[in-house]
Amino acid sequence: MAVLLEIKNASKRYGDQVLLDDASATITDDGKIGFIGRNGAGKSTLLKIILGEEELDSGEIVRHPRLKLGYLRQHDPFLPGETALEYLVRDSGRPDWKCGEVAGRFELKTAQLAGPVQKLSGGWQTRLKLAALLLHEPTLLLLDEPTNFLDLRTQILLEHFLHGYREACLIVSHDRAFLGATCDQTLDLSHGRLTVFPGKVEAFLQHQREKLEHVERTNAAVLAKRRQLEDFIARNKARASTASRARSKSRQLERLEIEEAESATPTATIRCPAVSPRQGPAVRCRDLAIGYAAGPETPARTIAAGIDVEIVHGSRAAIVGDNGQGKTTFLRTLVGSLPPLAGGLKWGHGCEIGTYAQHVYTSLPSDDTVLGHLERQARLGTKQQQILDLAGAMLFRGKAVEKRIGVLSGGERARLCMAGLLLGPFNVLVLDEPGNHLDVETVDALARALVEYEGTVIFTSHDRSFMRTVATTVIEVDKGRVVNSLGDYAAYLAAVTQEIDAAEAGARPAAAGGRRTATPPAPRKTGGRSDREIRKEIANLERLIARLDAEKRERNAALLAATDPAEALRLHTEASAVAERLVAAEERWLELQAEIGA
Repeated sequence: MAVLLEIKNASKRYGDQVLLDDASATITDDGKIGFIGRNGAGKSTLLKIILGEEELDSGEIVRHPRLKLGYLRQHDPFLPGETALEYLVRDSGRPDWKCGEVAGRFELKTAQLAGPVQKLSGGWQTRLKLAALLLHEPTLLLLDEPTNFLDLRTQILLEHFLHGYREACLIVSHDRAFLGATCDQTLDLSHGRLTVFPGKVEAFLQHQREKLEHVERTNAAVLAKRRQLEDFIARNKARASTASRARSKSRQLERLEIEEAESATPTATIRCPAVSPRQGPAVRCRDLAIGYAAGPETPARTIAAGIDVEIVHGSRAAIVGDNGQGKTTFLRTLVGSLPPLAGGLKWGHGCEIGTYAQHVYTSLPSDDTVLGHLERQARLGTKQQQILDLAGAMLFRGKAVEKRIGVLSGGERARLCMAGLLLGPFNVLVLDEPGNHLDVETVDALARALVEYEGTVIFTSHDRSFMRTVATTVIEVDKGRVVNSLGDYAAYLAAVTQEIDAAEAGARPAAAGGRRTATPPAPRKTGGRSDREIRKEIANLERLIARLDAEKRERNAALLAATDPAEALRLHTEASAVAERLVAAEERWLELQAEIGA
């Protein structure tokens, strides 16, 4: 285990804001590290310092000679008119067969590699950039919010790749599910200090909670002892017979110290609008077609047609599907910012619709202030303290409420739009990626608020934890169709995971243009490995088989006890997915046993 990068006594500040305060940390060549901290703590700044794009005020970054950084670029590095394969070859300098092999890990097929990059959706372009990054074979991957704007399928593909990636990773993310699946260490940046924890993010957060509780219990005991001593001294210091004992108690009192508890970062407190529950359909689509009407120079484009979907009052409908399939187009059609191409769309009587989407928060009035905008958005009778509390939850604290909207960043405008929405009178909330630009604690607070909300929520998100918590029903947008998905979000997640697992199990690494790669064509082969490596895989498989077998038994038992048809369908889907994974693991175990005995 070698130290790839060492941060020594690093300090960095912007004006009065201290980001790093004599902070130190070490990254080794075997670590997959989840980098966490509240918004504005300085995580992205530290990444820029590691990349050499910014400098420390004091301290140093010590780099190992074999350190080779790989950073997922947010800008588009593509040339006009070039194909995806041409971009990979140009960017990496690797042969086309190797580029095709790595691209295949992210399901970029021959047809997509041969076509122009500009015709790929944003999600597929992100997959292309990931493939380009990995072709450079970095020894330390830096990923800054990699799951933002990635659809579920791409997130799972990235997770699967990182599981097998043998080099070090430093991953900034607000998505705890992603960090939990990919990282075995945690780096926390709070109050200018870096803390390395040798465990997963949930274990670290539990450790922090237990540490704070211990300090609070200790301080409570110290305060109780103090009061006891102070009372004894007050009663006995004036009496000659007990004065010496009182002086002794005074010295004992002086030695009692309160342990300094690290000041907690304010926790977001979010409340959705208080509305009266309603019955019946909130919105009904009948033979609806969505897309874009013909323009002066562009033909009409239909994204999906024949949509027959109904969302009832009080439900929380998650709109799911791969990037580029039309989730945002569907939401925009629902709220009227895009006209339907055909068919019918009708909202129920008395629906007050509030919208959170990029086309809304980018059009806020630039001359207004943060506080002025929120006061105008709030329901009549809303107290100013409630407005200030919600502004603080969205990171507009102190003088920040006096800022003009024109000077706010895109992320700040998004948070302001969300705050205004939550102060309004709406009984229907339509939310497009509400968790973007919010930190983990605020996303959790928003999820709790939406669960308690008695209105209707229609939303899309890439955050699996948020989706699992909030969604009560799932609507899938895929291949020109918009349909109610059977089961809940957990069943949908299991189905997508099963599909990806099956595709990866049957994959054969073929090069772009149809040529074979120089690697063995069957990924299950283990030729060239030592007995020790094979036996290690066998041991890992045996643990996996035991875990899957236990999961299968649990799900089958729950299925037998289920009385609700929808719940039974969800359990059956999950049990089938676990059973298929179990069969695949057992078949692999038999192959390895045959090989080790050959």
